Amino acid sequence: MLKNYDIVIIGASAAGITAGLTARKYYPQKSIICITDVSKVPIPCGIPYVFGTIGDAMKNLIPVENMCKANNIDLVNDKVIKINREFKLVLLESNESYGYQKLVIANGSNPIIPTIEGTSLENVFMIRKDPSYLTTMMKQIDESKKIVIIGGGFIGAEMAEECRKRRLEIEITIIEMQQHCLQLVYDEEFTILAEKALIDQKINLLTQEKVKKLVGHKAVEQVILESGKIVEADMVLLCIGCSANISLAQEAGLRIGPTRGILVDSYMRTSDTDIFACGDVCEKVSFFDQKPSNLKLASIATAEARIAGRNLFENKRKMEGVIGCFSTALGGLAFCAAGLTESQATAKGFEVVCGVGESVNRHPGLMPGAGNMKVKLIFNKKDTALIGAEIFGAISGGELINALSVCISQKITAENLVTFQAATHPALTASPIAYQLVNAAEMACVKLN
Repeated sequence: MLKNYDIVIIGASAAGITAGLTARKYYPQKSIICITDVSKVPIPCGIPYVFGTIGDAMKNLIPVENMCKANNIDLVNDKVIKINREFKLVLLESNESYGYQKLVIANGSNPIIPTIEGTSLENVFMIRKDPSYLTTMMKQIDESKKIVIIGGGFIGAEMAEECRKRRLEIEITIIEMQQHCLQLVYDEEFTILAEKALIDQKINLLTQEKVKKLVGHKAVEQVILESGKIVEADMVLLCIGCSANISLAQEAGLRIGPTRGILVDSYMRTSDTDIFACGDVCEKVSFFDQKPSNLKLASIATAEARIAGRNLFENKRKMEGVIGCFSTALGGLAFCAAGLTESQATAKGFEVVCGVGESVNRHPGLMPGAGNMKVKLIFNKKDTALIGAEIFGAISGGELINALSVCISQKITAENLVTFQAATHPALTASPIAYQLVNAAEMACVKLN
């Protein structure tokens, strides 16, 4: 049976549900349906925490059904198997079909499975957005004695810490091919601090190591490294990133970009002007040089979704490129970054000037909640605009980095930051005299003088 809607959305995770909610705000008279092949949708960034802090995959869910009901959005739990652009239809696994005026593809990404021998062995897991799969993982963690995590980025580091919270006695090893864990996000001085936070929790780190193969009779037993080292393991977690789920778009003849995402313009339109894409599934370009970017973050997905949802029937918003704003907590300390690191900026050809401010985040330092916070700011020497920021220490840095991401997007200068007027309070912030953000900018201004 054919049912017609003004707006059809494929996917109901961060991008899909946000696109629907945005479209409802701006197009209140339009009919909207959201189609998802996952009955329970996890909160993406919360997945590592179901293994330790939360302790239950079913307590980390986006309330999709309630959100759709409250916003007059129809919801169908089914799998889209084909997009027919000629007749503007989506065909479902159940043989149902839906007509659309405008279509939003927001079906996300899939974990990358490395092309190494042994990934099909038992007890080798990826990080899937599937609560039942995550529950199976949790049971295996409870039975394991030696867990190896391949990949020392955000997910790998967070999974290691959460496994440690769940099982104090197990042996945990992270294998990372870069010189340092989290190296793609932070400059070296911050990666060293992050590694210390992991080592302090008795998590083993093997950096500058590549996995050659996984071996075992039926289940995984060893991880063989290219260096010749052998790491014993009865469970392996693959945490090496994800790739866009582009099969539907490819089959529909939509253009695919250089990083293998659906090609979109700045309005989030695909090569078919009645089809939009947002989130992990679509191509991205850097805010700094408009070159292709592999960044895949929930914050980017929801920003793209708000652009796509607003633009469905009129072009009102534009995506200027991805900045990349990251935060995590390791060992009770915040590790945050926005924009380019100093090394990334230099690699892109920027001549940079950096400033660092460090002090306690309360005043006086004996106030409850006080903790040290270090802020590093990276400025483009040519126009003194902020192009990067990194924060370490007090948990309050997790919100400060968001404000700095806005500053980067608006090309705020070092002088702007030195002279801005901040609200300060002993129970909430650092002293206005020792305010880390301002003092880091002032240090850069001295160098620029």
